[in-house]
Parts: sequence; structure tokens; C-alpha cells
Amino acid sequence: MYEGVVQDLIDELGRLPGVGPKGAQRIAFHLLAADPADVRRLAQVLIEVKEKVRFCRTCFNVAEAEECRICQDPRRDPSVLCVVEESKDVVAIEKTREFRGRYHVLGGAINPIEGIGPDDLRIRELMTRLADGTVTELILATDPNLEGEATATYLARLVKPMGLRVTRLASGLPVGGDLEYADEVTLGRAFEGRRLLDV
Repeated sequence: MYEGVVQDLIDELGRLPGVGPKGAQRIAFHLLAADPADVRRLAQVLIEVKEKVRFCRTCFNVAEAEECRICQDPRRDPSVLCVVEESKDVVAIEKTREFRGRYHVLGGAINPIEGIGPDDLRIRELMTRLADGTVTELILATDPNLEGEATATYLARLVKPMGLRVTRLASGLPVGGDLEYADEVTLGRAFEGRRLLDV
């Protein structure tokens, strides 16, 4: 335990995701030793991001305007919609440069243990976007874990009556991985998703 404001700083840093007590302490002491101009710049950026950044009114990705740059881009295909859990997932997919459609950010995944149900996600907004018939394919790109699978299954059942083509991202073995280290579920999915080799 430290005195006063130092402990307050450690406590606040410890509330950040992925930062435990030791990590919070390390960051706090790094900030104490840092140049005051660097600390002021960090504080200014934190204030600025809270003032300027919002969620896109269409897809709920982070944006500095009413709509994000992806929703504003007329070159994107409006008939293909990729559903992701968080904005960071949009960034990951965009880095591949493989997807040219649009996105819908749910804001999480169904997780009954944490008390997160379908009503806590942006599913109602998704259904509104799908209602006009523009979207013909819905790609479910939720995480390949229990919560992500539950969310994908829920959404697939929900949109089935709409007659959309619903796809799920393939999952399997990572490039550079060894079979002996793969878990049963990953290896099983790799077999399910195998494809024909054109030689």
C-alpha cells in the first residue's frame, strides 16, 4: 500500500482490462519517473478521445463523425454484412484486406454467466439494418469460443426466416502450428473445413 494519490493511481490503472495489481504498479511508477510533458500529452489524449470519439450511428464501430470511414465509403459492398463482437475485430479483419463489405459491431457476445443476454447487444439494430433487404449475405465473425459460438448460433436462428445466406468464418489450424499441439476442437474444425487442393 502506498500513500494517497500514488495508491489512487495504482487503483485506477488496476481497473483497466488486462492490467493486474503488479502491472498497475509498474505503469504508475513509470508515469512517476516519466517526463512531465509526456504525462501531460497522455492525459490530453485521454481527455480528447473521450470528447471526440463516439460510435458510428450505422454499424457502431468507433468514429469521430456521425458515421465511421467504412460506412462512408461508397466502394464498400452494402450487400455483405460482417457481424463482429467489438471494434477491435473490425481492425483485425481490415488488416487482411480481404473483406470489402460493411460491418455491424454487437458490443460483446451472449454470456449468461456475466449476465449478458441478447437484449444487451446491438441485435435489435442489426435486425433493423437487415429489414430493408439490401443485405444478401451475413458473415458471423464472432470469436471462436463458447460465448461467440452461442452468439453466432442465436443470430443464425434469428435471421433464418429472412432467407439470407448466413456464413461463419472458418476456423482450424494456425499457419506455422504443429498438429500435436492443437486441441481437439480446433483439429476437428480443421477437418470439417478442409478444402480441395488444385494442383
